[in-house]
Amino acid sequence: MNAGGQHKAATHPPVVENASAAGRIVLVCEHASNHIPAPWGDLGLTPDQRTAHIAWDPGALGLARGLASRLDAVLVHAPVSRLVYDCNRAPDMPGAMPARSEIHDIPGNASLPSEERAARTASVYVPFHDGLHALLMGRMARGLAPVIVTIHSFTPVYFGQPRAVEFGVIHDADDRLPRAILAEAQARTTLLAMLNEPYSAKDDVTHTLRLHATPYGLPNAMLEIRNDLIADAPAEDRMADLLAPVIAAAVAALQG
Repeated sequence: MNAGGQHKAATHPPVVENASAAGRIVLVCEHASNHIPAPWGDLGLTPDQRTAHIAWDPGALGLARGLASRLDAVLVHAPVSRLVYDCNRAPDMPGAMPARSEIHDIPGNASLPSEERAARTASVYVPFHDGLHALLMGRMARGLAPVIVTIHSFTPVYFGQPRAVEFGVIHDADDRLPRAILAEAQARTTLLAMLNEPYSAKDDVTHTLRLHATPYGLPNAMLEIRNDLIADAPAEDRMADLLAPVIAAAVAALQG
């Protein structure tokens, strides 16, 4: 285990795919990777823990890639595990570098000194959000008026409690796009779709939307898909087929 100390100068900017997309939608996947770069060792986790939901959102990146290709959308995703730094959390939030995630202790995050928290923020959080901001501003300057949709997955069971919801649509201050997506999902699919489930803005899960969408009045939504429904590549593909028309119709309805 290595908590990272003061010896990581490397920065970890976001990965951008389909950068020349003509569509307005910008997909963001903050929890795309379970990669823990060398300076942080294994954070004291077992191999099973490093591939579990605590380290990333399984299936989210594959689904986001499928949606990007179907919607002609840009995709921006984080290259580092959320256990090193959760890019959907502000630096002063406990969940940014959690010492515990659900029932799992994260030894490499226990009692982090302020210097280490600042170093991780500079290495992971700042480059991610600077990169996303620059991309959005560039598209705005070209008249593409971005629509921001973040893609996440969630576990079927949380703290021992089963979750019936299959597709969650979450909003922050602006609920127009989320409500349009929910309506389209209920009309076009058999998914059990719900608004502000299994999380809501009160759980501090809309940081990216607050940072990049709200200040500019950009339409935005956070999508949560139960991860047993996107458990492998074929399932990711099927879900992309299902949700791409939902998102496209919701965006069109908003414009109308």
